[in-house]
Amino acid sequence: MITLTPAAADHIRALVQDRGESPETHGLRLFVEKGGCAGMQYAMKVSTPEPGDTEIRSDGALVLIDRESADWLRGVEIDYADTLNDSGFKINNPNASRSCGCGTSFEPANNSAH
Repeated sequence: MITLTPAAADHIRALVQDRGESPETHGLRLFVEKGGCAGMQYAMKVSTPEPGDTEIRSDGALVLIDRESADWLRGVEIDYADTLNDSGFKINNPNASRSCGCGTSFEPANNSAH
């Protein structure tokens, strides 16, 4: 199960609406790809659902996860921070044995399972 904090849900809705789209039909696509300084990296874009996607709706926000990324993201909490030092989505991933300093990539806890 993937969870969203209220701050993340608010920012996803605003992001979608700023692009002139409806939060009912568009959401944040979160996926994992090889790369980054820790081996795997998170990527995001505003998108519509595709066949096979897992759709998570929370507080009027939509998050989309493709099949290939689902195992890497199981149990993830998505937060959003906007501070003087840092702003952006924060991924709290229980499947990561370590994350890079910038928080955009991670090393899987059990690489052989994927």
